[in-house]
Order: sequence, then structure tokens, then C-alpha cells
Amino acid sequence: MLKVKWVIDMILNVSGRTDVVAFYSKWFINRYKEGFLDVRNPFYPQTISRIYFEDVDAILFCTKNPIPILDDLKKIKKPILFHITLTPYKEDIEPYVPSKKILIEAIKKVSKIVGIDHIAIRYDPIFLSDKYNLEYHKKAFKKMCCLLKGYVKQIIVSFIDDYKNVRKNYKVLGIKEFTDQDYMEIGLSFCKSAQENGMTVQTCFEKKNLVEYGFKEEVCLSHELAFQLTGKTNFRTWKARNCKCVEMVDVGVYNSCKHFCKYCYANYDEGKVKKNCEEHDPNSSLLIGHLNQEDQIKVRKK
Repeated sequence: MLKVKWVIDMILNVSGRTDVVAFYSKWFINRYKEGFLDVRNPFYPQTISRIYFEDVDAILFCTKNPIPILDDLKKIKKPILFHITLTPYKEDIEPYVPSKKILIEAIKKVSKIVGIDHIAIRYDPIFLSDKYNLEYHKKAFKKMCCLLKGYVKQIIVSFIDDYKNVRKNYKVLGIKEFTDQDYMEIGLSFCKSAQENGMTVQTCFEKKNLVEYGFKEEVCLSHELAFQLTGKTNFRTWKARNCKCVEMVDVGVYNSCKHFCKYCYANYDEGKVKKNCEEHDPNSSLLIGHLNQEDQIKVRKK
């Protein structure tokens, strides 16, 4: 009997677990030049996935600060997408994120390099408080859209979730519950601001998708977009997230982002963050630490 080998195409997520671009760009470029990288399984630490870039079909960079990788982008001979998180919070919530003015200019540079169809802004997450109230968000979102007109076409928003780190910083965040009126005002205002500047706005796998107020019904990375990027169709759907996004391979490590945002889902132990940062070696095949004798390396093929 003829046996058919089913090929599953691969997109790297760099990264949902930490901001590789902001803090570990040198490591990533070193690995790209070397031709492979290793990823430690967060649930089974002795299991290592080795990924060769020849098996990678595209790369999604997720970051709050694209500046450290700007000069190296043209060296990467793979289809590239950027999801850049740009939120209106100040140092009390995002203590180590660069100023929004600097980030706006960096986003424009990314757009010029990769193209307007390969970049999306994440206004993520939205939470309401006395300081960051409804009017604050509406004004901030409108200003962002105006400043990025002609450089961005897609904006993805989400609402804050009840993560461990959120609960720990609850008093600092001062979160207030959303009402149906709040959702309606956000939906109508955001849609108006986006449309006036040639943009679409959407959620992805949110309980409130705001479609009734003009939000686009879409996912973060669809099979259609993956095909446009790569010309390939054999991508899995991301079952672990229960959404319709294309499944990606994350190369990051939890508790290793030095932005220390108070709402972060990937950081929940600041002591561990500092320890992990100390163990980072830009010349290691792993983002944090090094391989040891007990590790079992499995090559992740298509």
C-alpha cells in the first residue's frame, strides 16, 4: 500500500511568551544565521524542540518595541508579519515600554520595510479604571489611528483577562467592570476612528467581538493570510486556543520579559524574570540557559 506523508507547514511565533524582539533580537539573529534554534517545552522541561529555519515557512514577530530588530529585518529571507502592541498606558502600568512617540516612528519604519499588508497593531488589552476611563481610550485610539494613517490597515483589540499577574496587580490597575454601554461606545467610537483613517478594527476570540458595531469578524492569523504569505495551505488550526487562527510554534520562554507590564499574562513571577534574564546567553541555542545532558532533543519537522 502506498503511504502518503502529510506535510504540515510551519509558522514561528516570535513570541507570545516574551518580547524576543525587544530584548533578545541579537539571540534570534544569531540563531537565524546559525540555521536553527532550540525551544524548551514549558510543561516538560527536558524535552527540547529543535527547529531548522529551512523548515520555517513564515515568521510572526509580536512585540511592544520593534526598534532592536529594524536593522536586521532585510537579512531575514522569510515571509514576515508584525503584530505590534501599542496601548495608551503610562509608566504606572507599563514601566519599561518606550515612549509612544518613539514607537509610532518605529512602527512607520517597520511598515516601510515589510509592507502595510504585513503589519497589524494590537491595542491590547483594554481595561477601564478611574484614570484610564472610556473617554481616555476613545481619544487615545483616535489619535493613534490618525498618526498611523497610511502605515497600518489592521488593528486588533482585546479586553483584559483574569490572569494571575492581573490579580496580583489589581490595586495598581484599578479595574472597573465593563457595561454593555461601555462596549457599545468603544465599538462605535473605535470603528469610526479606524474607518476615517483607512483601517479595519477587530477582535480575536473575545466574548464581545463588537461585530454589531462595525468590527470586522476576523482572526489574528487566518488560513487565507497564511496562504497569501507563503503560497501554502497545510497549516493546522490552533486547537489549543479554541480559535480559528493558524497554529504557530512559539520560540519564547515565560517569565522572561523585562517590560514588567502590570496586566501581562506571560510574566507572573518577577523574581523568576530576573533569574531568567541572568541566564540568557545570546550565543546559546536556547533563549534561556543552555542544553544539558538530560535534555532530549527532537527535531521539529514539517
